[in-house]
Amino acid sequence: MSKLKSLIALHLSLLLFSASMIFSKYCSMQSFLSFRYILFFGMQVFCLGIFAVVWQMVLKKIPLSIAYANKGITIVWGMLIGYFLFHEKVSLMNIVGALIIIIGIVVIETGDQKHE
Repeated sequence: MSKLKSLIALHLSLLLFSASMIFSKYCSMQSFLSFRYILFFGMQVFCLGIFAVVWQMVLKKIPLSIAYANKGITIVWGMLIGYFLFHEKVSLMNIVGALIIIIGIVVIETGDQKHE
């Protein structure tokens, strides 16, 4: 797996991790142990299971420090999901924070490439 493919796999797994948060929120809106509760809870566990497997595979190719720094993107995904799916408000400070996270990831990625 090339570094680019590893980064793509990492970010797809982080998107899946963020999707688990969607199922968690939907789960919290259901009656405890109802069919829909169990369905959303099961989907959350499934997403987290796939994430865990892909995360371990990615860690074979990418250093933990780089992979963990990229995990911050889940905050950006969560903000976008909250806005588009749950109609939550996004403030200017949220956008500034998301940009800082993205810039931080880019800085860490480009810094890592210089050491290769």
